[in-house]
Amino acid sequence: MKISKGWLGLGAVALLGFQTQAMAQADADHAVTYNGEVGRILNENCVVCHREGGIGPMQLTSYDQVRPWAPLIQMRVASGEMPPYAYDHGIGIQDLEGDWRLEQDEIDTIVAWVNQGSPLGNPDQVVPAPELSDPSEWTFVSQFGQPDRIIQSESMDIPADGNDLWSNHYVDSGISADRCIKAVQVKPRGDAKAVVHHANSSVEILNEDGSYERYGQLTEYAMGKWGEIVPEGVCRTIPAGAVVRWSIHMFPGGVGATAEGLMIKDNVVEIGLWLHPEGYEEQARFKQDLRLYQISPQSDLVIPPNGYTMTQGFHSFDHPVRIDSFQPHGHLRMNAASLEIFYPETGRTEQISQISKWSATWHHSHIYNPDVAPLLPAGAVLVLKQWYDNTAANPNNPDPDMYVMGGSRTGDEMTHAWIAVTHLDDEGFEEIAAERKAKEERSLAGND
Repeated sequence: MKISKGWLGLGAVALLGFQTQAMAQADADHAVTYNGEVGRILNENCVVCHREGGIGPMQLTSYDQVRPWAPLIQMRVASGEMPPYAYDHGIGIQDLEGDWRLEQDEIDTIVAWVNQGSPLGNPDQVVPAPELSDPSEWTFVSQFGQPDRIIQSESMDIPADGNDLWSNHYVDSGISADRCIKAVQVKPRGDAKAVVHHANSSVEILNEDGSYERYGQLTEYAMGKWGEIVPEGVCRTIPAGAVVRWSIHMFPGGVGATAEGLMIKDNVVEIGLWLHPEGYEEQARFKQDLRLYQISPQSDLVIPPNGYTMTQGFHSFDHPVRIDSFQPHGHLRMNAASLEIFYPETGRTEQISQISKWSATWHHSHIYNPDVAPLLPAGAVLVLKQWYDNTAANPNNPDPDMYVMGGSRTGDEMTHAWIAVTHLDDEGFEEIAAERKAKEERSLAGND
């Protein structure tokens, strides 16, 4: 069952025309009802947030609750705003892990239902109940069980208003032997989700002289992020004796749908780690890491009042790699991002991912299915682009009349992407490419 997170905005809504005359005729030929089809779609994709105790602003667990919001649901679903997973259809790789988007036939069904007057249907027909977990539960429990290790930040009280706050501190990881990470999630505890703008965690090793030496990035969290899964057969290592350095950015009052506007006491952020058994590192042929890839110098980013800007950056590797995930990052004025690959030997540019309606209130690590994740030969170039809208047309913009500069505050802007990369050798690159080609040929032969 596909369970997706969602949030529907409030306000006056004008019912828009979403279908052509041919689609309208199709509606008339096929009666769509809540009990027949629509209730199941909503239960599988929306109720995870739109329920008692969920983060959605209204409950959508019954026909009586859904019916008053039907025109708004139609508009949000047809525009791709709901569920809140901003990733363009039809551009680049579409096979993603943890993809919250509705299928097109599901979108068409909801649109047709509202166009037909949002009928209940057969009152004796029961809509299948959704399979829901506790809203505070870890994302990957159904796949991997409870985390093998939970690493907590220090507690901090966050006022109801004021300037951005940061907490930088060290905690012991509790890892006594080198381990490979299977999956990782960062989760602000309780009401802390309203004020945690981002929470970065790096791994450091304590030297004998008392100094810390950086080992690498553990993970990154930004508002709305689902988590990360490391592909089978590779290792993202957390070493024995590791110390985790937290860097937590908090915004008093909160940002987005979960903002409370209240003081949050005992703010704690947690990392859940699912680990492979000891010894997996010896079986894993390749290493994976997560890094921040800067798109342009932060000091160069200037967005004029009531204006727009774009940033573009390039990164290449001196060895073959596989790109496992892509997560663009910005703040309130950023509204779009893309990832492309340029191949110097052929002059060809390949589109990988496009996010045309990006929002700072829902960050996603777009995890590519390992069978289709981009394979880059040595020398291929990652092309990263991000766009910014500092006008009144941007609904997230708090003040379009001011200059916006690059910086770390919520009101500033950033221009980078978090990318997970599996580092290959020439032999490994050729083996993966050959496996994909053979699988494609078998698939084509099976369709004959």
